[in-house]
Amino acid sequence: MQRFIQEFTRLPAMHVLGEIWDMDGEDRAKALARQAGWVLATELRACGIDLSFTPVLDLDWGDCAVIGNRSFHRQPAIVAALALAVQQGLHRGGMKACGKHFPGHGHVSGDSHMTLPEDNRSWDELWDNDLQPFKDLIDAGMAAVMPAHVIYPQIDAHEPAGYSKIWLKDVLRERLGFDGVIFSDDLTMEGASMAGDILARAERSFTAGCDIVLVCNKPDWVDALVADLAWHPTALLAQRWQMIAGQGEPNDFVRMMETPEFQAAQQVVSQLATPKDVCGGVKVGEAF
Repeated sequence: MQRFIQEFTRLPAMHVLGEIWDMDGEDRAKALARQAGWVLATELRACGIDLSFTPVLDLDWGDCAVIGNRSFHRQPAIVAALALAVQQGLHRGGMKACGKHFPGHGHVSGDSHMTLPEDNRSWDELWDNDLQPFKDLIDAGMAAVMPAHVIYPQIDAHEPAGYSKIWLKDVLRERLGFDGVIFSDDLTMEGASMAGDILARAERSFTAGCDIVLVCNKPDWVDALVADLAWHPTALLAQRWQMIAGQGEPNDFVRMMETPEFQAAQQVVSQLATPKDVCGGVKVGEAF
């Protein structure tokens, strides 16, 4: 979801890029994805912001309204190709990528903001489909990953991915070789509530393998967590933190925003996000 609206370029729903891929071809869709990532990152870096939690790597199975048009496409290879193009644009704008929602939120009907969904597919089904964009982005140097508040009973019958050592340590770290930052998803969401209060949620996230936990919508919970959590920073976390730090100085990107090339990219991206029939009737919606 695009949080910054006023004075920022309005971003298209990422499904627009998948529609363009189907209608106009791979090359145009990837070029537009690179421009979208570049505009997104540059405007945020000009404000001193290091990271945006993007891209969404979930597949569009047509089942999950909360993912919906935030997904690029149904096909894993197309999702990966467009996400890689967005990552290239982000890098040009001084920002790294954070793929979400590992290992894939698109097949469940439930909204993990409101409930704890379950995805009952087998390992082979997940590996052949939803996990492939994560694998491809990790191989291309993706710096951060955010797991889903979803239970996958065929792999871990008890814990959602964000609380699961199987998913975060055995699969993400060991099998996929990911060595970047693992963020929790927002721990105020209902999908995280099975662990108890905010302290218990944070502790379970860290034990499972998260490096950083997010508490997004309840400021008083942040105060409680800071007061009660026994925090033990490690050198490994410090190294990983540097992987997601923004590149360049804000003024570098302010100057970039003044160039004709960047302003042309802003116009193109903004046109993709307008509610007119820019691509098969797809309307503006949640970008990330």
